[in-house]
Amino acid sequence: MTAEERKEFEAFRAAKQKKEEAERRKQQREDYAKMVDDEIATAIPALRDLSEQIKTVKDTVFGNFDTILKMKAEVLGLTKDDQRSHTFTTSDSKLRITLGVNTIDGYRDTVEDGIAMVKAYIESLAKDDTSKALVNAVLRLLSRDQAGNIKASRVLQLRKMAEETGDDKFIEGVRIIEESYQPTNTKKYIRAEYKNDKGAWVSIPLAMTDVD
Repeated sequence: MTAEERKEFEAFRAAKQKKEEAERRKQQREDYAKMVDDEIATAIPALRDLSEQIKTVKDTVFGNFDTILKMKAEVLGLTKDDQRSHTFTTSDSKLRITLGVNTIDGYRDTVEDGIAMVKAYIESLAKDDTSKALVNAVLRLLSRDQAGNIKASRVLQLRKMAEETGDDKFIEGVRIIEESYQPTNTKKYIRAEYKNDKGAWVSIPLAMTDVD
């Protein structure tokens, strides 16, 4: 084989190896894609079944406790149930379950009138540096979250302050804010717990991310 022929042969062999390598990588990609498709096709039905089972159990538990909640309201003489969650514990204090609903704070337009009244009263108290610091602390309770709403827990703090001052305008402003409260229920949730041998409460993982 001449040098020229050897050079051509080496070029041919290199091109062939490059082509074979490219085909091998392509086949690997195709095999990978098929493996992903197969595993997803297997996993999704199983996860859908699990989701349906969770929904069924969740609906059953809430349905079973519906009578208990009505009886609780009757026993306690409650005409309106404003609680967002209810916790029930067995007589031996070894098992407990919490049923609740997550809510998003929201207010009707009248909330602005209440806020204006509260701010007017609070700002009128700013006489010196000490009182100004107090005013700023109170006004922070009226700060809004990312959704533009005031936290309901902060309104409760405001009401306590208003009652302590006894000022009619302050009290009325807070009352308007409270009456404007219009929360939106989002998702119902269940928490289940049991006591271990050491007497500590252990949560039963009910969400996919909670299970190890």
